[in-house]
Amino acid sequence: MKMKENAVFIKKIERKPKVAFICVHNSCRSQIAECLGKLLAEDTFESYSAGTEIKDKINPDAVRLIKKDYGIDMEKLQYSKLLSQIPAPDVVILMGCNVNCPLVPSLYTENWGLEDPTGKTDQEFQSIIKTIEENILKLKEKLKNF
Repeated sequence: MKMKENAVFIKKIERKPKVAFICVHNSCRSQIAECLGKLLAEDTFESYSAGTEIKDKINPDAVRLIKKDYGIDMEKLQYSKLLSQIPAPDVVILMGCNVNCPLVPSLYTENWGLEDPTGKTDQEFQSIIKTIEENILKLKEKLKNF
């Protein structure tokens, strides 16, 4: 996994930072990250996901595997959103757009460079989910003193 840090923290803010997980369609990786961010790091940051385009539903394999492994039904708690539908983020996490990722102003940006697991095996999908979980926990540590 390649992690590229594009900025440094500029100042300490007096609230939990808003983290935006950005993907082109906001239907799979970014939705998984929003879900796991809320599950694993809600005490440290607020999680949002968005895209430059949207799909009419969250990827059904993502929904099924997150429900199976974490007991969370993303379809009941989340929906596909455009960048304009979320609050201005303090931190932007690019999931790995494989095209030109959108430029979103923030105090800090990382590109997780994750492959889209859509259409792949459950094992490949779960590998991406595990990587997202690990990255969420690393981000939580980074942001504890944000």
